[in-house]
Amino acid sequence: MKKLIGILSVVFLMIPFGTTFAQEHSGGDGLIYVHSAKAIGKGYLNTYFNSRFFGKLGGAGLRVATYWDVQGAFAINYGLTDRLELQLLPVLYQDTNRGTPGYNIPDDFFLKLKIGSLGDPESPFRFGIIASTRIPTGKTHNIIYEPYSAGTIEAGFTGLMSYFKDVGYPEDNYSFHANLGYIFHNDAGNKLTDSPNDTVSAKSISTELTYGFGLRYPFDKWDITFEFNGNAFLQKPPVTAFSRENYFYFTPGVRYKVLRWLNIDFAADLRMTPDKDETKYEFGIRRLPMQLPSTWPDWRINLAVQVFILPVSLRQESERDILMKKAASRRELFEQIVRQQKETEAAEKELERIKKERRKAEK
Repeated sequence: MKKLIGILSVVFLMIPFGTTFAQEHSGGDGLIYVHSAKAIGKGYLNTYFNSRFFGKLGGAGLRVATYWDVQGAFAINYGLTDRLELQLLPVLYQDTNRGTPGYNIPDDFFLKLKIGSLGDPESPFRFGIIASTRIPTGKTHNIIYEPYSAGTIEAGFTGLMSYFKDVGYPEDNYSFHANLGYIFHNDAGNKLTDSPNDTVSAKSISTELTYGFGLRYPFDKWDITFEFNGNAFLQKPPVTAFSRENYFYFTPGVRYKVLRWLNIDFAADLRMTPDKDETKYEFGIRRLPMQLPSTWPDWRINLAVQVFILPVSLRQESERDILMKKAASRRELFEQIVRQQKETEAAEKELERIKKERRKAEK
């Protein structure tokens, strides 16, 4: 218990929590960013405390300072049915690097509804879809180093596909996940800055595609994950917007399975796209020091803690109970396969008998 308390203390001290709309932490049964097509199941409830941060020195002479991009969120996932899952995700903290105090507390609120676990139960493939909305509860928007947002109610949809090597116990073997999403920014007519010289507003609604794919490979106490995620604007935001550029990140990570109901995630985002700045600064928008990336962070660190709250049996079952359940389930699956094989053989014999009788009758 002392070891567990120590681990949790270190993690919570390091976590200021975080998420975004285009690159939101998945929570539930997914990876860091890439969602799983599998729903968590009816009556299941878990929480996901997550953080993402980047920092770098910038400036000259006596004005050198560390510029931070820290964000944090607390996700709650609940299984309404075996195929319907609800996620509530309030962003608790977001650095803005603009004005005073230079951060949002709280930032925006996200609501997601997932239909998952679709497909043939005996197939290794699962499919699903997520409907998402972003509600602008934060004070400042259009934040550098963060996915574009104009401070309006946004909507999005994400298609999900997953492949599980072990259909009966997906967590016991490797799995592959792929997502393709669409975001409707609802920003037509919006001015993005507070600068008095800025006369630019969005002439049309900004839209973008988001995509991601990843692999989870489990071991006894650790999982290894590899993810790729990116975006492609269909209609770019105004020239006064930060993060107008498309991004592509590689995110290797590990999960430490402390207990059956407690996981700790660690991952690093590595930007694969060049540092290309498409924002126009002649309207009074302040540039960051030249030592800093001008578009997206070239690296970021992700930390997260996942806690399974319901069902309570997750914290009560022993390892022996779990192994016995798995053995019984696999025995039932094997017996079902044997029965199906015998039924198939019997049907083939009956078909052959009918063919023989027909040939005799024709003679």
